[in-house]
Formats: sequence, C-alpha cells, structure tokens
Amino acid sequence: MTAWRKSSYSQSHGTSDCVELADLSWGIGVRDSKDPESLPLVVTREQLAALVVRIKNGGFAAS
Repeated sequence: MTAWRKSSYSQSHGTSDCVELADLSWGIGVRDSKDPESLPLVVTREQLAALVVRIKNGGFAAS
C-alpha cells in the first residue's frame, strides 16, 4: 500500500483541502486529498522541487 503524506500545517488547521504526496518507484505522486481514488499526477523529484520554488516565489499568485 502506498503511504500518502500531507503537510502537518494543513492537518493542524483542520482543513480537508490538501495536496498529498507519495514516494512512488517511478516518481512522486501528487493527489487531492478530497479525491483519494483518482489517479495521481506523477512528477520527478526535480519537477516537484521546481514547482515548490515557483510557488514560494509567488509564481502562482491567487487572482
């Protein structure tokens, strides 16, 4: 069974709007915690790291 993890920040704030990550043999799985039965998006570690950097730098600012 795949071990999915989500941020302790989202768990401490009582929200179910979370992104979950799993270390898969072929990449990193990314899924919406509200729909755990859906197929995950699978990315490389490098792609996930680049996404996190872009988010932290405001690359996906809310409109």
